[in-house]
Amino acid sequence: MAESAQLTLEQPRTTLPSITDADVPEGPRRGVRGYTPRQLFDLFGSMLGAVALATLLFGWFLPLDGPIGWFVVAFVSFLVLYALMVRTDADRQEVADRVVTVLIGSAGVILIGALVFIVVYTLTRGSEAMFHWNFLTQTMQYAGPLDPLSVGGIMHAIVGTLIQISIALVITVPLGIGTAVYLNEVGGRFARFVRTVSDAMTALPSIVAGLFVYAALIQAVTKERSGLAAAIAITVMMMPIVVRSADVVLRLVPQNLREASYALGSSRWSTVWHVVLPTARSGLVTAVILGTARGIGETSPVLLTSGITAALNTNPLSGPMISLPLQVFDFVRSPEPTMVARGFGAAAVLLALVLTLFLIARALGGKAPGELSDRQRRRALEASKRDLDRFTIRANRAAPLDEFEPPASLEKVTA
Repeated sequence: MAESAQLTLEQPRTTLPSITDADVPEGPRRGVRGYTPRQLFDLFGSMLGAVALATLLFGWFLPLDGPIGWFVVAFVSFLVLYALMVRTDADRQEVADRVVTVLIGSAGVILIGALVFIVVYTLTRGSEAMFHWNFLTQTMQYAGPLDPLSVGGIMHAIVGTLIQISIALVITVPLGIGTAVYLNEVGGRFARFVRTVSDAMTALPSIVAGLFVYAALIQAVTKERSGLAAAIAITVMMMPIVVRSADVVLRLVPQNLREASYALGSSRWSTVWHVVLPTARSGLVTAVILGTARGIGETSPVLLTSGITAALNTNPLSGPMISLPLQVFDFVRSPEPTMVARGFGAAAVLLALVLTLFLIARALGGKAPGELSDRQRRRALEASKRDLDRFTIRANRAAPLDEFEPPASLEKVTA
């Protein structure tokens, strides 16, 4: 045993060769951010060449037609020309890097372009109706399909949408976030079952939710369509989105924050309330926004549960209550141009409403953990000044009378 150990110790150790600066091949460093003048020349030159080539193919050489086909040919030509131009003074790795960068950037441009097109097209088509003051202040109770845009409006649909989405949020936010907290903080077999059900419900067709509420609530209990039934149907569609998004956000909270809270003597639910939820506040607000965007634009559930009406109804417990998506559907299926214009105007108002709710939600919970608002910062500063004055008075009371020095705040009060 001793001989084998001695032989093992006497074996030569593995050594790594030392690398000096002289061993590193010299050459220009490959930049991964920004563009040099040569790279900009390659990019824009490839764009112009692709546009010229696609125009020649469609207008001169081949019997091709259509803007979509022209765009596809131009984009493919651009990728090929760009790769060839970059390859003239770069290696294969840089060519692949630049081509993939262009592909990712093109995907972002296409996505933003599609979004801008939808918004601009909706606002343009709806501006004809939105420029009339009565469109937001009147209902369609006394307006018909042949009436001009100066008569009638969508106030009843706006009020119905706000009431329905408010009821849905009151139900969805506590249940959804509470379920996500249960899945992350408690766990167990039942938690895995709940997570599986919530994942499956994210793909639930909206018409199925409407049929469920129609059969379980309207036919069995209320016997009539109402705003409450529509809000419950919207809740069924919003709940899995909020649960799944909040579940992912709470998983991202570092575990060492929980351990530090437990080490200081906090209970589980005190840790959740004071540590976990404030840390994930921004992500939870995003989860609520995603659920709200899903619910506020639903048409199929409210078509079966809320009913269609042209009058204003503020009672969600009785009578039909129409919403903006359902009002858009009811307007655009009419052959009259004025009704179609009203439909696009209602869609534009729906976009504005969603944007407003998004801005409000980001203002309320969009700050990072620990970031204070201006009002909270002023309150914290005032509390620190009060504590300083109190400590100063207590120290002066304990000191002899000839050494008493009033604090600065008391001198101001005396003056």
